[in-house]
Amino acid sequence: MFDSLSSKFSSAFSALRSRGRIKSGDIDEIVAEIRTALIDSDVALEVADSFSASIKEKSLEALEQVNKSTNPSQGIFEIVNKELVAILGGQTRRIRMAKKAPTVIMLVGLQGAGKTSLAGKLALYLKNQGNTPVLVASDLQRPNAVTQLQQVGQSVGIPVFAPEPGNGVGDPVKVAQAGRKFAEDKLHNFVIIDTAGRLGVDDELMNQASKIRDAVNPDEILFVVDAMQGQDAVRTAKSFAQGVGFDGVVLTKLDGDARGGAALSIVSLLERPIMFSATGEKVSDFDLFHPDRMASRILGMGDVATLAEQAKAAIDPDISKKFEEKFARGDDFTLIDFLSQLQAMKKMGSMSKMLGMLPGMNSGAMKKQLENFDDSELVRTEAIIQSMTPAERLDVKILNGTRRARIAKGSGRQVSEVNNLVDRFTAAQKMMRQMRKGGGIPGMPGMGKMGGMGQIPGMPSLPAGNKQLPPKKKSKSGNPAKRAAEQG
Repeated sequence: MFDSLSSKFSSAFSALRSRGRIKSGDIDEIVAEIRTALIDSDVALEVADSFSASIKEKSLEALEQVNKSTNPSQGIFEIVNKELVAILGGQTRRIRMAKKAPTVIMLVGLQGAGKTSLAGKLALYLKNQGNTPVLVASDLQRPNAVTQLQQVGQSVGIPVFAPEPGNGVGDPVKVAQAGRKFAEDKLHNFVIIDTAGRLGVDDELMNQASKIRDAVNPDEILFVVDAMQGQDAVRTAKSFAQGVGFDGVVLTKLDGDARGGAALSIVSLLERPIMFSATGEKVSDFDLFHPDRMASRILGMGDVATLAEQAKAAIDPDISKKFEEKFARGDDFTLIDFLSQLQAMKKMGSMSKMLGMLPGMNSGAMKKQLENFDDSELVRTEAIIQSMTPAERLDVKILNGTRRARIAKGSGRQVSEVNNLVDRFTAAQKMMRQMRKGGGIPGMPGMGKMGGMGQIPGMPSLPAGNKQLPPKKKSKSGNPAKRAAEQG
């Protein structure tokens, strides 16, 4: 979503880094570039002006101190990062829990913003944290809205309270009230109420949402907005803030290719935090919105914290423990281990998305690599391994030509692809053996000692005290001609 903004920020700082000592004119130039980047990304003009003015003021104040450092541009970078975190909301905002269960969450927004799908994603998110949410179908206006919510609930294993068929039949206020009572009776600790939307803001929409709000007294009212909506998102948010009121924003379609700056404007202009974001169509593509992490991604520093959280959630701790024990015992890394790692990576979602969270991935060359990355490669690799017998997965050395041809046929791939996988795996297996012996990572020259784990092959050994041992004498060849050549 913020790729365009990220690219322009990266370009601006690249130019600043090349100048060494920074002058006030350089500050003016980068501030102008930042302002243009924000406006081009659909950030409201008043927000872009305020943000740029704040950066300019703080950068000029810190200019003398910044120029004393070995990397002056880094000081300006840190100021921009801090201001960007602030414009995104500052602190991560979590759901306020009710003093007495259930905690009631009411979703509001225009039709097409993705409220119903979002309700299922939020419910699954809460369920994965050990909660017992229930979905309430109070959108009785949009055709098949109730049916859609029931299907969403079924897909994520969440009960749906839907006493009315919808399609214009039933009272949404009474359904919301009954849904809360249902949650209390069945001991659900969260109630998520899906309300009706309209194609545009009107009095009927606001009156209905206000009546539901007054009837159930929600602990959180979340405004669901399509992140690709542009400046209309700000106008719609203002209307809901005045007509119904809301506590936080949920961004849907954050994986889209629109400019996305309107999302920054909502936080700044309405002083409401972005609480959650949906980054894809899968029910798992949903998480808390962390302003500091998003700022880090926009500025090209990646989002390693989110990547680590996703990895932790995807990897079975029992399997991870067994792998660590196996590594400690000195057992070989096998294709069985590799297959379990592949399956864990698939749970984490798109590989291109994951790699995009690494620092430096917003550069032009890396972006092109990510765009060309084929996520189906994991599926093809998994198919090849699953076409092997248990014995073949344990020991790739037994994979002769006949076996490889059978595996290729069974997985629907070419023999050359099987050969390529075996070659890459053998290299990885060799690396694991080297690491276990304390030799570091092969093929990484210039790394020196790695935390006391030994030396990299081909580099001189440095024992305790950093005293260099005398070079070992080379043995002489038994061939007279070859020995004469060596001595020459």
